[in-house]
Amino acid sequence: MVARLGGFINRIRRPVTLGVRAIVRDKEGRILLVRHTYVPGWYLPGGAVDPGESVGEALAREVLEEAHIRIKAAPRLIGIYFNRRGGNDHVALFEVLEFEQMSVKVRDYEIAEAHFFALDTLPDGITPATRARLDEYVNKAMIADDW
Repeated sequence: MVARLGGFINRIRRPVTLGVRAIVRDKEGRILLVRHTYVPGWYLPGGAVDPGESVGEALAREVLEEAHIRIKAAPRLIGIYFNRRGGNDHVALFEVLEFEQMSVKVRDYEIAEAHFFALDTLPDGITPATRARLDEYVNKAMIADDW
């Protein structure tokens, strides 16, 4: 009984959160990256899964919000990672190959820039986790457990 109570208290104090990220790759093989206004670095687009939302719905919403891109076909799940820096956070990473660019993304309160980059010309400031995920993706490296 005490063990179950301790587990319950831990879930309240440190709830499991879930996020999504996308490797959006265009027909030229370029990868979409975004730069936020509130943290340094370039990231794969994505964000939190809201209550009552599936991971697919969250992915579609985040990519649309951050880059004005509408996903047109089911994305492929690459892996699910544990983000130790995020407390008890997990991140589902997807590959998106079929999409429609709705309009060019302009700076707003959250996203400073959203651009496609060739893999050999990635921007300075790409985050270590983003670089690691791209290395796994491009080089078919073993998928890590941690984000």
